[in-house]
Amino acid sequence: MDEELITEEIQWIRYLQTQSGSSTRFILKTPEILIYPVTGTVSKYPEIKNTNGFDAKENRILSFRQLSHVVSINGIPYLIIIRRSQQQITALIANVTRMMLVVFAGLFIAALLFNWLISKELWKPFRRSLQKIQNAELQKMEAIHFESTNIKEFNELNTALNSMASKIHLDYLNMKEFTENAAHEMQTPLAVVQSKIELLLQDDYLNDDQVASIMQASTALNRLGKLNQSLLLLAKIENHQYATGETVSLIDVVKKYLQLFGEVTKDKQLTIETHFIQDWSLNLHPLLADSLISNLIGNAVKYNHPGGKITITINQYKYHISNTSYLPPISSQKLFKRFNKSQKSLETSNGLGLAIVKKIADTHQLLITYYAEDNVHHFSIEKK
Repeated sequence: MDEELITEEIQWIRYLQTQSGSSTRFILKTPEILIYPVTGTVSKYPEIKNTNGFDAKENRILSFRQLSHVVSINGIPYLIIIRRSQQQITALIANVTRMMLVVFAGLFIAALLFNWLISKELWKPFRRSLQKIQNAELQKMEAIHFESTNIKEFNELNTALNSMASKIHLDYLNMKEFTENAAHEMQTPLAVVQSKIELLLQDDYLNDDQVASIMQASTALNRLGKLNQSLLLLAKIENHQYATGETVSLIDVVKKYLQLFGEVTKDKQLTIETHFIQDWSLNLHPLLADSLISNLIGNAVKYNHPGGKITITINQYKYHISNTSYLPPISSQKLFKRFNKSQKSLETSNGLGLAIVKKIADTHQLLITYYAEDNVHHFSIEKK
């Protein structure tokens, strides 16, 4: 626009030089051009600046680019003022800016789209490996294989994962073999010792002190046998050696163990209250279901006081058992710890019952909760 103003000024100067004489005065006044003689000093360079003015066509104030210059034409100083509206320039800038924004937005969206498509294709091997890791099962680690890819880094990752999977499977087999051997080898000597102790108790020549000592040894041996069975059970659960290929009815399991604990509940004069709203068919190995329910009912009977009460509620998604007890609430830090047992209870226990219950729940996506209020202890099991 400045170049156009200067070019137009030069043309007017040439025109005035050819058309005006020494004695004539030239005056031109339009909305965009103003030329008239003045008595001021001739300036060497024109002055160009932004200014505002009233536009009769638009009937509003507009911004203009204005050139002002005092020049000498045939010895007469003239003031030349030329101005151009900047409305078209503003509109042009707005249009160009809008077009550039649209172009850049399109480029940005296209870049994001192409980046997403390329990343999706590049990360496919990683996603496949991640899915295999997420779906991995301990007893099926041998079947897991991470394939080769065209990407060096993923090949290194898959090689390391293949090595790790092989080692995990080997460790699993070693642990499984150990638990199976321990279950078989340890039970035999325990049974032999127990039978020898029973034979000793049948000896008529034993005095009372000897009988008492042998009874203490027999009691300790029984506890050792139960401890061995509980630890082996925990190891098998942790190694996922119990397949869940069938469903069990919790109501049937509860009824079975209420009947088994019937003599003990009668001796303690306990009141058993059941609310079987709806059966919960749980996808759980029968042995683990027995262990889960027997430990919870056993604890409710064992730590109850004479004349107390046990309440069992079962619906489609939840198992709840509560029992009265004079024992204080179990600390959350010790609740499911191994070998944790009440110091105020006279009952013998290896302290693994609740640990087994917690392990079974964790390995089968079950949530177990506990709270106590008003001398009543509550345990609940539900789906996560």
